[in-house]
Amino acid sequence: MESSSPRIVAFCCDRSGYVAADMAGQLGMALPVGLEIIRVPCAGRIDALHMLQALENGADGVLIVACHEENCQSLTGNLRAKARMGYVHGIMEKIGLEKERLEICNLASNDGAKFAETVRKKSEDLERLGPSPIK
Repeated sequence: MESSSPRIVAFCCDRSGYVAADMAGQLGMALPVGLEIIRVPCAGRIDALHMLQALENGADGVLIVACHEENCQSLTGNLRAKARMGYVHGIMEKIGLEKERLEICNLASNDGAKFAETVRKKSEDLERLGPSPIK
């Protein structure tokens, strides 16, 4: 991995984000070099601790890729993930870490192009912020 490429940990819902990521790969779309995809059964299963550990373990940013709010396969998993993200934003603020390093996006399983665009934009945003001060 190139040292200048931001490291992004993307927690991807098995029923939406992971399928969209797979579609982006099958379509041959360019994804950031520093992207690490972690498949989860539902975005609602991502604990605040997982988000913080990803940052603590050297990620410059964390992206949660969940179902659309009105179309969650687990009914409210995406809303639980969003609430936890808000909680983690508060912790990040207290320790001096920019909240822009943690973001949630809602995608459908057929949004391969949007997945590629989202992670590319996240990588660009993290380049502007610079490396995580935790590293």
